[in-house]
Amino acid sequence: MKKVLTIAGSDCSGGAGIQADLKTFSAHGTYGMSVITSVVAENTCKVISIHNVPIKSIEEQMDAVFTDIEPDAVKVGMLSNDSVMYAVARKLKEYQVKRAVIDPVMVAKGGCALMEPEAHEALVKEIIPASYLLTPNIPEAEEILHCTIQTLEDMKEACKRIHELGAQNVLVKGGHFEGEPVDVLYDGTEYYQFQGKRIHSKNTHGTGCTLSSAITANLANGLSLPLAVKMGKEYVTNAILHTTPIGHGHGPTNHFYQWFHD
Repeated sequence: MKKVLTIAGSDCSGGAGIQADLKTFSAHGTYGMSVITSVVAENTCKVISIHNVPIKSIEEQMDAVFTDIEPDAVKVGMLSNDSVMYAVARKLKEYQVKRAVIDPVMVAKGGCALMEPEAHEALVKEIIPASYLLTPNIPEAEEILHCTIQTLEDMKEACKRIHELGAQNVLVKGGHFEGEPVDVLYDGTEYYQFQGKRIHSKNTHGTGCTLSSAITANLANGLSLPLAVKMGKEYVTNAILHTTPIGHGHGPTNHFYQWFHD
């Protein structure tokens, strides 16, 4: 069994963050581990509060994992401030992590900011260069580059520019476009396009976390990057299609749809 680590925030309602990552890892037959960076009091409707875990504790959690159980791949999610980013980047370098899938989580589904604005410099200088794959959605890519993305060509240009910032591979997710969504993957040489189907559902809480952790698990299981992305997207699509409404807002996806669905 392959071993996969998530470094991210905790979602007490279970739909996103660490909880979504661990469910996704299990659904892909991998052994999931976690380093919690922030404890987020949230539900399907709103974020109530964010409590950042002390830097020393984050570092010690990473030490505990890496000195005993070497992960085959690592997913990085919510890093709320520059201090957390510097600490995580240091440890990724210290343990020579080669396959880090980094989802630059900036805003929750309900609109609450999950990354402090002053952390932008640390994100660009420390976190992006540590990524094997960076997976921003369009608003996140726009924030990283201080640009506007309106077309498929804009998405390709954003991929290229983020690659130039140090990410080995870049996946810009197109779900925020109207019409049928398309994601663009760039490996520094070639572009790959992944066409999806627009699913009209409010049960989309944690889809970004779920996609990045599915890709991470697929990489750990030996899939090539394009196939890992393709299979990850198929997994998320089915997880949305087979949801049972939970909560009063943006409900979670069904991470175990293969076994349990209506």
